Amino acid sequence: MTANIDGTTSAKFASIKDEFARNFAERGEVGASVCISVNGETVVDLWGGIADPATDTPWERDTISIVFSCTKAATALCAHILVDRGLLKLHAPVSEYWPEFAKNGKETTTVQMMLNHESAVPAFRDPVKPGGFLDWDYMIKRLEDEEAFWEPGTRNGYHMVNFGWTVGELVRRVSGKSLGQFFQDEVAEPLGADFWIGLPEDVSRPIAPIIVATPDPKAELSPFTKKLLTDPNSIQALSFLNNGGWNQNDPVAHKAEIGGAGGLANARGQVAMYEPLALGGSHKGVTLVSPERLTSMAQVSTATQVDATLLAPTRFASGFMKSMDNRAYPGGDQMSAVLGNAAFGHVGAGGSIGFADPDYGLAFSYTMNQMGMGLLLNDRGQSLIDETYRLLRT
Repeated sequence: MTANIDGTTSAKFASIKDEFARNFAERGEVGASVCISVNGETVVDLWGGIADPATDTPWERDTISIVFSCTKAATALCAHILVDRGLLKLHAPVSEYWPEFAKNGKETTTVQMMLNHESAVPAFRDPVKPGGFLDWDYMIKRLEDEEAFWEPGTRNGYHMVNFGWTVGELVRRVSGKSLGQFFQDEVAEPLGADFWIGLPEDVSRPIAPIIVATPDPKAELSPFTKKLLTDPNSIQALSFLNNGGWNQNDPVAHKAEIGGAGGLANARGQVAMYEPLALGGSHKGVTLVSPERLTSMAQVSTATQVDATLLAPTRFASGFMKSMDNRAYPGGDQMSAVLGNAAFGHVGAGGSIGFADPDYGLAFSYTMNQMGMGLLLNDRGQSLIDETYRLLRT
């Protein structure tokens, strides 16, 4: 596919546009955006392709889309802001802030465990009611009543969508604001970022519908996908499929605060959030966190050879993903995101990503509407990241 690409690049980063164009010509891209900032200067801001194939609507400068689990980074950031202010303690029991959660084997859960995907509620055993993901209070009650899948803190298992309610409810209880409102007030609005956890009625942006990936029958399946397809009672199937019929393209769903997977943004919006995190915690007069908190946020806080949900090696930094190179494993090209050693951020299902790398003063984001296979990166996003690091190292 040949696509119209708009936007700008600096001279040094001109080859990013070539790689972006290759995504459309060779890798099945439909519509997408990529933005890169280095030391607070935007060096790449590109968008192109088709936002909605049904109407042939082009991807415009302000087009946004669901960025799935990239939203987790925004949710985690809200928690860290409260930690930095002394209002939320990482190693305190969750019961100190949310006593109703501390039952059914979850009594020992700490705030850090929730950020680490160790709080043992990655899924729900019983069916989520139709539209349940859009009902915050209902999801919180379900989490309170759910029995732990393992002893909290003894292992980690990716909390695919539930992360947004576990960590998000802590933000709500400590701040007195909903997760989406806190994020807008403390992060997105001060930074001028087009990024929402729950789209307000008075905000109008063109939204690119998500296009589900078409499976390649010749592709090697990851252990996660095999389990998902063969065991309906597994954590893999329950966490992915037991969602109350959540339709990511439903305008009603766009208004819901789904902090684990429902955020709406474009690459420029995500980069605006990550710029302060690439530059010591502050940028353009906005301080998100102190340098000390930022240092802690970027460090690996949990790692495992076999994540209880993803069934692959994972590395997390208190709510953020670190570099995960699983390409040597079966289906590992669907379970990898290869970044710099200091980088931290989050991938979204199908291939979107946002991250900061303080070693280079780098804030990077790529968003798209055509999902790829797997829950982490694919060759479109990874190629842009690889080229970015190549240019930074020359």
